[in-house]
Amino acid sequence: MITVHHLNNSRSQRILWMLEELGLDYEIVHYQRDKETNLAPESLKEIHPLGKSPVLTDGDVKIAESAAIIEYLVDTYGKGAWKPAAATPEALQYLEWMHYSEGSAMVPLLLGLYVGRLGDAGAPLLPRIMGEMTNHFSYMNGALADRDWFAGSDITACDVQMSFPMEAGQSTGLLKDYPNLAGFLERIQARPAYKKALEKGGPYQLGG
Repeated sequence: MITVHHLNNSRSQRILWMLEELGLDYEIVHYQRDKETNLAPESLKEIHPLGKSPVLTDGDVKIAESAAIIEYLVDTYGKGAWKPAAATPEALQYLEWMHYSEGSAMVPLLLGLYVGRLGDAGAPLLPRIMGEMTNHFSYMNGALADRDWFAGSDITACDVQMSFPMEAGQSTGLLKDYPNLAGFLERIQARPAYKKALEKGGPYQLGG
């Protein structure tokens, strides 16, 4: 049985969505953030030394990191779907966006979150951080100028991976300036599998 160690308001929500799109049976072990610190509970360290979510187990397999989990699920259970054919331009786009999500897109968002909590002490850094946010969100918005999905004409697993920076951007009010990204978010949030994952995962609100 596939098990997802799922932290509320976290990246693990997109793992539930991927599982629903693949039509797989799974169980959820729920963890709640500390109401004062917003940090994950110490009990997650019993599952993975970093104490982070998501972590997925599948028989003898235990794997962390969203992109790695998504790629494992698609390669193991996707039956050739949810990723472009190998050695195509779309396959390279898929690979880039799959890793861009956490490798580049989330960096300014996280910096803005943490530096913003410093108040006046962090103020000198905010213009540079906001400039990077503009740079990245403009890049992502441009990538969807003439298509609905990040790696070609059909939705793929990299769109699942890219959902988190979009939702993080929405939580800060950024997407109002990027209509292509707002449209992307509307499309994914309208999908039945996405809605079912929300029902199973519980309340999901970023930016807390």
